[in-house]
Amino acid sequence: MEATKLNSKERTTTYATGQDFCRIFKEDMKNLYQLAFCLAADPAKAEQCFVSGLEDCATGNRVFKEWARSWARRTVIRNALRLVAPRPPLANASSNRPDDAAVPQVRSVVPAEASALLELDSFDRFAFVMSVLEGYSDQDSALLLGCTRQTLIAARVRALQQLARSASSQGDSQTSDGPKADRSRNINSVVKLTLPALLVTPA
Repeated sequence: MEATKLNSKERTTTYATGQDFCRIFKEDMKNLYQLAFCLAADPAKAEQCFVSGLEDCATGNRVFKEWARSWARRTVIRNALRLVAPRPPLANASSNRPDDAAVPQVRSVVPAEASALLELDSFDRFAFVMSVLEGYSDQDSALLLGCTRQTLIAARVRALQQLARSASSQGDSQTSDGPKADRSRNINSVVKLTLPALLVTPA
C-alpha cells in the first residue's frame, strides 16, 4: 500500500503543471515571443500566439517535465499555424507576405539581418523556421504544415534562396568570381545570422 502511494506520488510529480508552464513562459518570454513573431511576422499576432500558447500549455494535455520547454515552443508554433494558416504559394497567385503596414514594425523590432526572414512568403517562412531554426524533421514539419515532404523541401529551398539573395544584396560574401561558392556562403551566413538574432537564448 505504501509503495502504491509512493508510485502514485512519483507519477504526479513527473508531469509539468500549469505553474511550471507559467514559470517557463515567464523565464523564456523573450524567446517564445520572438519565435511567435518570427512565424507571424506581426507584433499583434505574435502576442496572441504567445498568450494562447500559455493558456493551452497550462490547461492542455499532461506533458513530462523534461519536455515542458520544447512543448511550450511547439505549442506556440501550433497557435501560429492556426492564426496565420500558411498555404503553399500558387503560380500567378498573390504572395502571402506581411501587410505593407506591418513591414515598418517588423524592421523596427528585429535586427536588419533578420528582417528578410519576416518578409518571406508565410508558408516558406514557416517551413524555414520549423525545419531549420527549430530543427524539426521534414516529416514532422510537413505533418504540422499539412503538406507533403516534397512541398516542405521546396518551400525551404525557396526561403534559403531568398534569404541568400537578401544577404548578398546587403554586401555579404560579395566577390567578383565564384558565384556558386558565394551562394553557398550566403546560405550559411543567413542561418548563422538569423538564428542568434531571433531564437537563441542569451547566456
